[in-house]
Order: sequence, then structure tokens, then C-alpha cells
Amino acid sequence: MIKVQHLTKHFGDFKALDSITFEVKAGEIMGFLGPNGAGKTTTMKILAGFMPPTSGKAIVNDHNVEEQNLEMRKQIGYLPESNPLYLDFTVEEALQYVAAMHGLNKFNTREAIARAVEQCSLESVFYKQIENLSKGFRQRVGLAQALLCDPKTLILDEPTVGLDPKQIIEIRELIQKLGKNRTVLLSTHIMQEVQAICDTVTIIHQGKVVASGTPDELKAKSEESMLGNIYIKLAAGTIKDTEAKLREIEGVKHVVKKDSEKKGVYGFTIDVENGVDVREAIFDAVVKNGWKLYEMTPQQISLEEVFLDVTK
Repeated sequence: MIKVQHLTKHFGDFKALDSITFEVKAGEIMGFLGPNGAGKTTTMKILAGFMPPTSGKAIVNDHNVEEQNLEMRKQIGYLPESNPLYLDFTVEEALQYVAAMHGLNKFNTREAIARAVEQCSLESVFYKQIENLSKGFRQRVGLAQALLCDPKTLILDEPTVGLDPKQIIEIRELIQKLGKNRTVLLSTHIMQEVQAICDTVTIIHQGKVVASGTPDELKAKSEESMLGNIYIKLAAGTIKDTEAKLREIEGVKHVVKKDSEKKGVYGFTIDVENGVDVREAIFDAVVKNGWKLYEMTPQQISLEEVFLDVTK
């Protein structure tokens, strides 16, 4: 469980975090989104115990990150964006080194490494030097290090950055599997990743939380305020005449022909002004002009559009 309350961080005169508040429940994967420089990495460093906040409170697994820092850090796994690794180590040596830093005894080290290697599918590269591994396997090593103490909470800062599509899918599936019995805070710029594996989303912009909820809740909320585009298919006169009459409807910004099913039956996308519902007016235009309406469908807003809307 992660609970952040009015967290603020100053670097000199610059306010990187401005009283942000959010919560990640136990057993939940939360996508932590924001443009570059929004404050994501700063937040994660504070939650991982690497940096103190200027003010506010952060609780991880019932431990205050300032007052109970050492106890808190024993129960988290942290994969920073840079994924620092000693390239001259083998995978075995890297995991043994991290296990020693956790203070694990010989028996527990052997057990922890075996578990992490299996979870991250590192058997085939266990004795290889890290400098000879692909970026995907290096990310797996970083995840294995984060999992050595069998943490209740994982903090992952852009774990799929720089990977190819196949590697992204593999790491995404691994995170989804790990999140079944852990709390996961995941920073990423890949919206498909958020849609695929995240239970909830928090978006920050210029150090402030600007949206939070499930992916579907955020899209529904944006649809209420934006309404988005509407797709219609109808039998009408000429394309030019039909477009002109649709553009006369109050609240319509643009009309674009998209397809044609057969002669005289056309599909159009209608771009609507924010907050304006033109569906009834479209229906009235259909009746007035003697058109035949085959379909009228509001176009669903994507998570990318939500992100752009709240961070514009």
C-alpha cells in the first residue's frame, strides 16, 4: 500500500512537486503518468527512500518514508529509470551482491536468487556478464534485483524504456504477473501498457495531480466534458451538399467524409466543440433533409486523448 498526502518538493526556488495526494491500494497496479519534467521520478525517489520531501507525508506498507526509512526500504523493490548495473558482473554476481546488501544469510540468498531468476526468466543468462546482455535482459536483471527481498511493493520507473516491441510485451507480462500479489507503482509513457495492465491511473503535470481513477473512469469523465467526435452513416444527396448542411449545425467544427458503403450511402466523422451535444440536432437535420440514417456513434476517447487533454 502507498499513501501520499500533500507531498511537496523544492529544489531551490523550483517546486518539483506541489502538494500531490494519491493512493495505491494493496494488490493494485497504478500507472503513474505525466510529461517529461512533471515530477514522476522525484515522487518515486521519495517513495523509495532516496530523497526526503520538503513537506507532506508518504506512507509505504504502513511505514513513514522519513521516520521509518530503513524498515520501509526492506519491504520495497525499486527499479530506477537508469537501471544502474555493474556491467563487469555476471547475473549471478549481481544478484549475490544485492542479496548481501539486504543482509540475507547464505541459505536465504540461495532461495531468493532462485526465486527471482525463475520469476524473471534469467536461467539462460545466469552466468553471463551483464555487458553482454541485451537491453531486455538487463531490465530483467534490474527487476530480479528489485524482487530479491520478496517485496510487498514494487516501484518501477519506466521499466520498458528503450526496449523493442517484443521485449516490451515480455516485461509487461512479467509486471502483470508480479502485480497479482503486490502493490505496483509503474511510471510509463506507453498508454497501451497502462490500458493493458494498470488498475488505476494518476496523471501529474507541472508537479500537480491533474487526474486520477481507473482508465475507464478517466475516459468517461473526458467524454462528458469533450464529447469527442461522432461517426454517422447516412443516405443523402451529394457529398458536398451533405457536408455543408452538417456544418451548419451549431457546435459542429469540422465534417470529414470517411467512407462509402455503396452509392449514395456515406460515412462522416463530425468534430464537435467541447461540451456540446449535437446528436439531437443531427437527427433533426436528417429528418428535415429527408436523409436516411444508418448509424450514429460517438467515437470513444482514447487514454492518449485524456492524457493530452489534462496536460495541455
